[in-house]
Amino acid sequence: MVRHIYILIVLLIGISCSAPQPRDVVKSDELPEIYPDYVGVTIPMDIAPLNFNMENEKCDRVVVTARNSRQKELTINDTYAKFPLDKWRSFVGESVGDSISVQVTALADGRWTSYRPFMIYVSSDSLSEYGLTYRRVLPTYDIYGIKMGIYERNLLTFEETPIIESSLINKQCVNCHVPNVSSVEDISMHIRGENGGTYIKHGGKEEMLDTKADSLLSACVYAYWHPSGKYIAYSLNTTRQSFHIGTTKRVEVYDQASDIIVYDVQKHEIVKQPVLMIDTVFETYPVFSPCGKYLYYCSALFPEDKKLESVRYDLCRVSFDEATGLVGNDIDTLVYVSGNGTSIAHPRPSYDGRYLMYAESDYGTFPIWHDEADLRLLDLQSGNIDSLRVVNSSMSDSYHTWSENSRWFVFTSRRDDGLHTRLYISHIDEHGCAAKPFMLPQENPLEYYQSLFYSYNTPHFISSEITSSHRRLYGLVKGEHKKVYVR
Repeated sequence: MVRHIYILIVLLIGISCSAPQPRDVVKSDELPEIYPDYVGVTIPMDIAPLNFNMENEKCDRVVVTARNSRQKELTINDTYAKFPLDKWRSFVGESVGDSISVQVTALADGRWTSYRPFMIYVSSDSLSEYGLTYRRVLPTYDIYGIKMGIYERNLLTFEETPIIESSLINKQCVNCHVPNVSSVEDISMHIRGENGGTYIKHGGKEEMLDTKADSLLSACVYAYWHPSGKYIAYSLNTTRQSFHIGTTKRVEVYDQASDIIVYDVQKHEIVKQPVLMIDTVFETYPVFSPCGKYLYYCSALFPEDKKLESVRYDLCRVSFDEATGLVGNDIDTLVYVSGNGTSIAHPRPSYDGRYLMYAESDYGTFPIWHDEADLRLLDLQSGNIDSLRVVNSSMSDSYHTWSENSRWFVFTSRRDDGLHTRLYISHIDEHGCAAKPFMLPQENPLEYYQSLFYSYNTPHFISSEITSSHRRLYGLVKGEHKKVYVR
């Protein structure tokens, strides 16, 4: 008798602790309002779960069923859509090349509502990248002593690891980190402030360089690796910032002068490029073509009226000789927009050599602070330019980078709240058609992003985990920096 009572108590406890189930459900023809917006996005199979919250603050419970055409299902019942890592990975793996129908039933104000299902497409193009690196920084504009850092994120999970943080190096600014494609064996990173310099990892060696020289405008800034790994193209920038008064714009970052040089990694030698170091021209954002035979960059004439709003950059290309480390003398203007009242920044060629993506804004060279900034896709074979309407938003879209297989790109956007830049990933198919981008998944997105007052920028895909340690980097920054030669 006692045993039977014990079993009954256990059953009652189990029933009372179980998740509430939908009852008296009201059907709605509306799509559910979810955060982030994952409705109709295209994803790779190798991505962390697309967990989401209901936008309705009064929502107490959600039951979510994801189903593919092969009758495979994944159902969760929780306070928000929280998919288990292992089950998500298995389910998405069985949905490659297929559409997933997501049915949401939510409990709010004591009433269950079943919404119209939405679709998520799982591309047959794998992302094939371990993760992302990016910088996180407060949008404070005028100081960088507050904590900032460069981090890596495992794309299959929600794990984030710091690579270097300013708090470890006397609150110096860390920025402009660039891998060679997605390799973690070839990395360049710039550090500003006391003991500032250029960090380079190459051929298993790590070193800090002093790239300042009397004959150069500045130390090395924006970097891009030659596919051979022998060279890095850098811009030299005299950069300033100013603040708007009485407008919706907050700040401008601009160059008073800029040049482009090429650094020979093996010889520790800066190769000056006279054709890219003209006083009356701004040259910046150099990037090599995947074949290594060309150098793309942005170019603007010094404005006659000396106004920032008159500085507009075009996309140019010049040949590059790997044997000598020198560019040619004939400059081609690939995309001319300055005469039409806009400006180009951040050119990035796809690694298959087919496309080149850039950001376009009204003027200047720092589109992340321009709401009108949008991404554009140049077909290098046909010369056609796609406005990427499905990708862009009414807020700033910029800082883009390709995956190694050239089927995915990551970029930053202020579309979330108008202030902070978040990371978004988008797919491009074999015909050059881009898909609706999705926000970088987080375990509890609403809680994470509402409590995060940092902006993301300069994202890059990486093929594996970065093994450099804080202690090693700290020692390099504090130690003696290797002087480079200039020729």
